Amino acid sequence: MSCNRIWLCAVYQAIVVVAVCGCGAAAAPVRSLTVPQGFQISLVSERVPGARFMAFAPNGDLLVSQPEKGQVVAIRRGANADDDPKIIVSGSELAHGLAFRGPDAYVASWAGVSKLHYPPSTRGGAQKLFSDLPEGGDHNLRAVALGADGTIYVSSGSTCNVCKEDDARFATVLRYGPSGGRGRIYASGLRNASGLAFDQRGRLWAVVNGRDMIGDDRPADELDLIKEGVDYGWPYCYGFGQKRLPNPEYGDASKCASAQPPTFAFQAHSAPLGFVFYNAKQFPAAYQGVAFVAFHGSWNKSTPTGYKVVAVRFDGGRPTRVEDFMTGWLTTSGKVLGRPVGLAVGPDGALYVSDDSGYVFRVSYQAKG
Repeated sequence: MSCNRIWLCAVYQAIVVVAVCGCGAAAAPVRSLTVPQGFQISLVSERVPGARFMAFAPNGDLLVSQPEKGQVVAIRRGANADDDPKIIVSGSELAHGLAFRGPDAYVASWAGVSKLHYPPSTRGGAQKLFSDLPEGGDHNLRAVALGADGTIYVSSGSTCNVCKEDDARFATVLRYGPSGGRGRIYASGLRNASGLAFDQRGRLWAVVNGRDMIGDDRPADELDLIKEGVDYGWPYCYGFGQKRLPNPEYGDASKCASAQPPTFAFQAHSAPLGFVFYNAKQFPAAYQGVAFVAFHGSWNKSTPTGYKVVAVRFDGGRPTRVEDFMTGWLTTSGKVLGRPVGLAVGPDGALYVSDDSGYVFRVSYQAKG
């Protein structure tokens, strides 16, 4: 259950103060985090307060969105952790989702999607592809994914915890042509499809945040295979296990019977955000095709949950199990040291993880020998 009103939902501890002011102790978050045997963590940057989604440019620079600042910054390849990133995009309200096609960076903001040649030249800025997205409400940070045919997919979260929307484009995934133009609803009934990614088969997947205020253990957050024209049930239904159950505000079981059930269920209140399939070679072969998901963590569960990066295993193209991969943001005493958000696989095959406390980490595998 994410709250994309990020200025209301941050759960920061003393370590965050250090990150934002950039005043030292940069190694502290690395020491608190753990990964499976054979993997190692290094600090890429401590200078990106409010870091969210990420994408790699062809030249190896790492772009990171900072929606609170309305900007996108670039961490130059080979930069030191305490170097200030370069501002690439500014004045873009709630700039969040990022993707690359060749040298072009796509930036999803509240109103729409823009395209920017990277590295940017002095001859022109970002090209606005479309700016007709519905604005308002709680879940206003958009994800973007690019299809192999050039199409653009962008998430449009709900305006509320549970409600019937005045605009049918809320709580959907929208599809636009390569040049923008007028988009259309691709899939509906998705309360907050906070992360989008294509797998090796060219199928679109989303991590979806469920509703709040019906208990610690329901509804499930989800990993869903997104199919064109399909209704996933919201606001009438929520996911629980592999079923859709009626929301108590509506109690209409008939609508749930016809809704698409969850493809895979996560622990309630995990708040999955960043999401990426691993198809590189730096990790062991057992990680080929794994989906890594960043759990931002609960904000209203009596016993906190999430605050970690997990690996989702697939069998025959279907998700079958989830296992912890990168942990330590939530201590055994319940103290929160940070919140992972964005994921990206680098040209070096390592996994990069943003923490909206202001850090970006690199996870690599060190073979024995």
